[in-house]
Amino acid sequence: MPTDSFDINDLKRRMQGATQSLKHELGGLRTGRASASMLEPIQVDAYGSHMPLNQVATISVPEPRLLSVQVWDRSMVKAVEKAIVDSNLGLSPATEGQVVRLRVPELNEERRKELVKVAHKYAEAARVAVRHVRRDGLDTLKKLEKNHEISEDDQERLAQDVQKATDATIHEVDQLLAVKEKEILTV
Repeated sequence: MPTDSFDINDLKRRMQGATQSLKHELGGLRTGRASASMLEPIQVDAYGSHMPLNQVATISVPEPRLLSVQVWDRSMVKAVEKAIVDSNLGLSPATEGQVVRLRVPELNEERRKELVKVAHKYAEAARVAVRHVRRDGLDTLKKLEKNHEISEDDQERLAQDVQKATDATIHEVDQLLAVKEKEILTV
């Protein structure tokens, strides 16, 4: 049976792209815990240009609610402090020599609920993307059957495979969302 123009693995790969995108978006959502990735978007005015914070300092997480930024060049400490304050992350730096400490405040209940809503939006966008891939796959199968390139039985069997892949991917999306939701709501 010539199924050259239909590749279930290609559909699965496209569906996985939606879950990868979701993982990235959920990773950017702030929880009550300290995470070095929170500081990734911060740019520091260093040596006459904008540089990512991780190119002028070492970021570590010594405690669940504390970030430690070890600035390599003593002359850059003030610039790093300013960049952190200007980042609108709600973090206030406490500096000791070349080490900038950042306490991560606990999220209040209202902010947690907002973050959960954002996580749900991300998950729904991923589900929609997966369903679009399914629709494309089913449309391709219908065309192949209409053009007598595959039999009706093959079309039905392959359509079931597409549905199974869709269900598995949507289940994965739901699990990612559940884990992130629990992480956000854990006080």
